[in-house]
This record gives sequence, C-alpha cells and structure tokens, in this order.
Amino acid sequence: GVELMLNSVNINLLAFWRNIEVAFGGLSGQVFAIIVITVAAAEAAVGLALVIAVYRNRQTVDVEDVDLMKL
Repeated sequence: GVELMLNSVNINLLAFWRNIEVAFGGLSGQVFAIIVITVAAAEAAVGLALVIAVYRNRQTVDVEDVDLMKL
C-alpha cells in the first residue's frame, strides 16, 4: 500500500514540476520524485530484511507458522 501512495506522489510531483517549469524553470519536481523513489527503494530493502530475519529465525515465512511474536 505504501508503494502505491509513493507512486502517486511521484506522479503529482512530476505534474507539479511540469507546470512550475514553465513559470520558474528548474528541476524541483524531478528532484522530489528522485527522493521519493529513493525512499521507496529503502522501504523495500527494509521489508526484504524483515522477511530474511524471520526466515533465519523460524526457517519459514509462512504466516500461519509465524503468527506468534515469541521465539
């Protein structure tokens, strides 16, 4: 869900950049979009790290087997 929201923010920022470029010039919308893409990549890396940590501790990533928060 978070990645879909970040992608919609990217579309809005690029539209913002396109409209502002005509009046002021510059790359502000593109820079914002690159920052959002970087945040999305970091979020995906953290999610993958969590899945790997669960697998190393439980030897499974099945939700039925990992529903308890204790080892």
